[in-house]
Amino acid sequence: MPTMAAEWVGTAGIAPMTVLMVVILFYIVMGCIMDSLSMILLTVPVFFPAFMAMDFGMDPTHQALWFGIITLIVVELGMITPPVGLNLFMISAMAPDIPTRKIFRGAVPFLLVECLRIAIIVAFPVLTFWLVDIVTG
Repeated sequence: MPTMAAEWVGTAGIAPMTVLMVVILFYIVMGCIMDSLSMILLTVPVFFPAFMAMDFGMDPTHQALWFGIITLIVVELGMITPPVGLNLFMISAMAPDIPTRKIFRGAVPFLLVECLRIAIIVAFPVLTFWLVDIVTG
């Protein structure tokens, strides 16, 4: 199935950024109802070959790392996304005196900053590897 998905995405003529946005939205929605490890184990074998079949204008190593970084950030973003963000319910269980609504409201600034960070990483992938490229020469 991963190979078929990669071939289909590669030949469908869909813009790579469109596919990336769909994957990001999928991970955010799935993060509301699944834990991160399960989500990664179920989806990466399907999404990774499809992602690597697209041309984002970078070498394959950077593209694979970029996918991994985006996936990790978005999965964790999904875990704090209301209405069913699992991490928010864990916080609620640890602080039973604080209403769940207040915990959800407190997560909103973090959601906004994470969305901004994802937008920056997607718009400027070179920033993702800037420090690594400096260190490795």
